[in-house]
Amino acid sequence: MAEKKPIVGFSKLNKEDKLKLVASYFEDKDSAMTEMQTFWHSDPQKQKLFDEFSENTISNFYFPFGVAPNMIINGQNYMVPMVIEESSVVAAASSSAKFWSERGGFKAKIISTEKIGQVHFIWKGKTEKLQTHMPAIKEKLIYGTTDITHRMEKRGGGIKDIELIDMTFELENYYQLKVTFETVNSMGANFINSCLEEFTILLKAYFTETDDFKNGEKDCMVIMSILSNYTPNCLVEAWVECPIEKLIQKDIDMNPKAFAWKFEKAVRIAEVDTYRATTHNKGIFNGIDAVALATGNDFRAIEACGHTYASRSGKYRSLTKISVKDGMFKYTLRIPLALGTIGGLTSLHPMAKRSLQLLGNPNAEELMMITAVTGLANNFGAIKSLVTKGIQQGHMKMHLFNILNHYNASEEEKKKASEFFNDKKVSFQSVSEFIKGIRH
Repeated sequence: MAEKKPIVGFSKLNKEDKLKLVASYFEDKDSAMTEMQTFWHSDPQKQKLFDEFSENTISNFYFPFGVAPNMIINGQNYMVPMVIEESSVVAAASSSAKFWSERGGFKAKIISTEKIGQVHFIWKGKTEKLQTHMPAIKEKLIYGTTDITHRMEKRGGGIKDIELIDMTFELENYYQLKVTFETVNSMGANFINSCLEEFTILLKAYFTETDDFKNGEKDCMVIMSILSNYTPNCLVEAWVECPIEKLIQKDIDMNPKAFAWKFEKAVRIAEVDTYRATTHNKGIFNGIDAVALATGNDFRAIEACGHTYASRSGKYRSLTKISVKDGMFKYTLRIPLALGTIGGLTSLHPMAKRSLQLLGNPNAEELMMITAVTGLANNFGAIKSLVTKGIQQGHMKMHLFNILNHYNASEEEKKKASEFFNDKKVSFQSVSEFIKGIRH
C-alpha cells in the first residue's frame, strides 16, 4: 500500500466523502465501501441520530443485544438486557438467575449515591489563611452557580459539600476543592463539569477581589476543573444467600458442602492474589458492562472506578466477599456504580430507551442494583464452572458457532457439528478436523 499523506480537513468532509477516503486505505476499496454502507440504518433519520452520537462517523458497528430472564432482585422479576459479543456471558447470567430464583433470588441495597468533582489549583499563600477563608469561598461558589443547580435541586440533587484539600506535601503550592454532588437519576457528568468550570471563574475572582489577600496571594492559578470517575461513596451492594444443603445441583456430581468449601477457597484466592483478582473482577464486569452498554451508560468510567476501588487497600483485590458458616452460604458484591437513567444516550439511543422500558423504567438507584446483581450473577456462574466442570467445556460450546462461522460452515454443517459436539469438548482444532472430515 502506498504511503498516505496527512489528511487536512477530514472532519469538514461530508459522510460519503469521508467513507470514500477511508475506503481508499483498503486494497478492495469498492467492496470495503459497500460493506460499510450495508451497516447503515435503513431509516435515514435514525442513521443521522447515530452519526451525531460521535465524530467522523462513517458506519455502525453492531453488537448483539441479548437478555437474561428470571433475574429475581428483592422479590421482583426482571428481564435484563445485555449488550455483549460473548455468548457465554449472557448464558452465565441466565444460568445464575435461574439457579438463585429457586433459592430466594438476589438481594440488593443502595449504600450511598455521592459523586465527586475537583478544582485543582496552585496558590502560594499560607494554608491556614486559605482554611480561614473557606466558609466565604464555599458560600460564593454555591451562590454563584444557582443558575446551573436550581433544576437539579428541584429534583432533590445539587451540590452537597465543598472541602479544601491540602496537597502541598505532594506538590508545591497545590490545593484542590473536593466537591460532592447528588445527581439523582442522571449520571451527572455534564452537570458536575458545568458547576466546576463556573467555580474556576468564581474562585479566581474571590482571590482578586478580597482585600485580606496581598498582591502575591491574589494570584490563584486554576490548573483544571473536572469530575472524578472515582466515586467510592456511590455504592451498591448485591448478595445471594441460602442454607448450604440447598446448593445441591443436578448437573454437578459434588455434594453441597464440598461445593461451598471449594467455592469459598476460590474467592479467598481472589482476595489475596492480584493475578486471580484481575480475572475474577473481569468476570463481574462482563455482566456490569453488558447492562451499562444496553442502557446507554459509560462502561469505561464504571470500569475505571471499579478497578480503583478494588485497589483501595493498596493492593488490587477481589470486589466480592464470601461467608460460609453456621450452615449458611452468603456471597456479596459491593461496588461503586455511577449510573443514570436520564440524560446522555439513555433517552436518545432507541435501544437504550427500550432497555430501560424492558426493566420497567427504573430510577438510577434501581438500575445500580440491577447492574450490580448482573455482575454478581456472571461472577457466580464463572466460579461455579471453575470449581466443578472447568470453564472451557461450557465456554467453548458457546463459541462453537463462532468457530464454525470462521470456517464458513453451511447450515447443514452447523447442524451436524452441533449434534457431534453435544457430548464432546470443543476446540478450534477439533472443529477444524470435523469440518474437513465431513467436507471430504
